[in-house]
Amino acid sequence: MRLALASGLILWLGTTLVLGRLRWCRRPDLVQRLGPYAPGGTDARSRPASLSLDSLRAVVGPLAIRAGERLSAAFGVSESLASRLERIHSPVDATACRTRQSAWMLVAFGAGALVTLAAAPPPLVGVGILVGAPLLAFLVVERRVLAAAEAWQRALVVELPVVAEQLAMLLAAGFSLGAALNRLAARGQGCAARDLARVGRRIRHGLSESAALAEWAHVARVEPVDRLVAVLALNREASDLGRMVSEEARAIRREAHRDLVRLAERRAQQVWIPVTVAALVPGVVFLAVPFLHAVRRFAGS
Repeated sequence: MRLALASGLILWLGTTLVLGRLRWCRRPDLVQRLGPYAPGGTDARSRPASLSLDSLRAVVGPLAIRAGERLSAAFGVSESLASRLERIHSPVDATACRTRQSAWMLVAFGAGALVTLAAAPPPLVGVGILVGAPLLAFLVVERRVLAAAEAWQRALVVELPVVAEQLAMLLAAGFSLGAALNRLAARGQGCAARDLARVGRRIRHGLSESAALAEWAHVARVEPVDRLVAVLALNREASDLGRMVSEEARAIRREAHRDLVRLAERRAQQVWIPVTVAALVPGVVFLAVPFLHAVRRFAGS
C-alpha cells in the first residue's frame, strides 16, 4: 500500500510537470495576461507557470548548490563547482549540474529503497543502503567533474611551453600582446587556445589585458600560468617583453621536463612492485617449510 501511494504521488507530480509545459493545458493568471499591456510589462510567455520545470528548477537550484557545496567540502573538495566547470569550458552551469546531481541522488535513493523493501535486510544494512546509494551517486558525478578539471590542468601544463614560445616569437616579430593572443587563439586547437580565446573575449567585453590574463590565471590555478601572466603583466613597462617571455618559456619547459623525468622514475619503480611480490611469496613458502620441519623436530625431541 505504501509503495502504491508513493508511486501514485510520483506519477501525479510527473504528469503535472509534463502538462505544465503545454500551453493549451495551463491558463496564465491575471497578472500574466495584463503584463504585456502594462508600462514596462513582459510577455506572459516568458514567465514560467506556477508549477513547471522552470519554476521547480528555480526553487531547487539554489538549494542544490548550497547543499552540494557543503557536501563536497565535507569530502575534501575545496574548489567550487562553478570554477571547475568554467575551467573546462562546460556549457552546463553550476545550477544545472547540481540539479542533475540531485536528481541522480533521488533516483539512487529510490533504487536503494526498492532494494531494501525487496530484500528486507537487517536495519543497519538497510540504513546503509538508503544513505550510501545517494552518496555514491553524488560522488560519481563529483568525481567526473573533478577528473575533467584535473585533466584540463595537466593538458594545459603540457601545452604551455609551446604556447609561450610561440607568443615570444610573435612579440619579438612586432605583434602587440592582444594581437598575439588572438592569433594563438585562432590558430591553436588545444586547451591553451580555448583559454586564450576566452581571454580575447573578455578583452573585447571591456577588460584590460592584465585583468583578463589575471582572470585566466585565477580560473586555471596552474603555477606556470601564474608565472607567465606575471611576466605578461609587464607589457606596458618592459621594452623587451619577447625576450622575457622566451626565458619564461624555457623555464616552463625545464620544469615540465623535470616532472616528466620524475614521473618516469616513479613508474619505473612501480614496475618492481609486482616483481618483488612475486619473488617474496615463493621465497617465504620455501623458508617456511624447513622452519616448520625444524620446529616439529625440536618439539618432538
